[in-house]
Amino acid sequence: MARNPMQNSLSSLRRILTGIAIFLLTGITATTGYMLAGWNWLDALYMVVITVFGVGYGEVQPISSTWLKLFTILVIIAGALSVAYIVSGLVQLITEGEIRRALNLKRMTQEIENLDKHVIVCGFGRIGQLVAHRLKTDRQFFIIVDNDPERIIMAREEGYLVYQGNATDEGVLEAVGIMRARSLATVLPSDAANVFITLTARELNPALMILARGEMPSTEKKLRLAGADHVVLPATISALRVAHLITNPSAVDFLVQTDGHHGLNEFLAELDIQLSELVVDESSALIGGTVGDIELRGQGTFIIVALRRADGEVMIHPTRQTYLLKGDSVILMGHQGDMPNFAKQVALKKEMRYRGVRLG
Repeated sequence: MARNPMQNSLSSLRRILTGIAIFLLTGITATTGYMLAGWNWLDALYMVVITVFGVGYGEVQPISSTWLKLFTILVIIAGALSVAYIVSGLVQLITEGEIRRALNLKRMTQEIENLDKHVIVCGFGRIGQLVAHRLKTDRQFFIIVDNDPERIIMAREEGYLVYQGNATDEGVLEAVGIMRARSLATVLPSDAANVFITLTARELNPALMILARGEMPSTEKKLRLAGADHVVLPATISALRVAHLITNPSAVDFLVQTDGHHGLNEFLAELDIQLSELVVDESSALIGGTVGDIELRGQGTFIIVALRRADGEVMIHPTRQTYLLKGDSVILMGHQGDMPNFAKQVALKKEMRYRGVRLG
């Protein structure tokens, strides 16, 4: 049965400690033996050292008796074995460390090559750590890119897949599978770096969804021009929250009173309400219909919060006459039990229309 790396390391350390214990025991016993033969302690210790390490300076005093010769032979054997045991433990510890690093590098490379539809997080600072934690909670496949060795170690300790390198380097983004990724979040504290990463990522993968962090409000336009789909300004968000707490403290307290939850959807779930996204794909029966058609089918069980067009345009509370096109996403808010029922109803309508075409 194969042992894990931690067990192998403990085995190597145990071997080293055992060798040291045997060596010390041999030295003490041998020194005592020579002293019993009439030698002083310094001559006895010197004899033990040159005998164990095979220096070959010759005996300190003549060894004439048979028992002293046999005793010296045992000292040589015991000392040589203990030193060999220590050396083998050290070699094993060093070799296993190198092998383990090579195996970890190979495993990481294979995991990166197997990634598909994953998320690339550029930067493992304060915001990057929060993003990674949330992605892990949501069981999303992602990889961290950072050029700081300490942050890389920290990310590895958290169990994240990591790649050490500068995310502004095109080769680094290619190495983490940007062509196969579904989205990229660049959350570095440098606006210039985030703009450059956005430009590079957009050029490498035009279909990639890019989320970028900006420190200055003026950077948002640059990030949008560079190709970012969404721009987050932490300072602006924090400032707005402070202002809301000043002007509307009771309303804000009510919205954030989530009993430990941190998301709006979790809070709505406690009220038996959820936000859902209805995608109008190429096979949907909703193509060509209107927002009013969806409301009619829903029979008042939900409200339409927003409509997101395929080109990214967002319409808040669209009118009933708004037509639905392929690739649109309708954001609905309603009771949790009603949302699955409506989804089944839409699927049934699509099936009925499909059959109608077949029969016609």
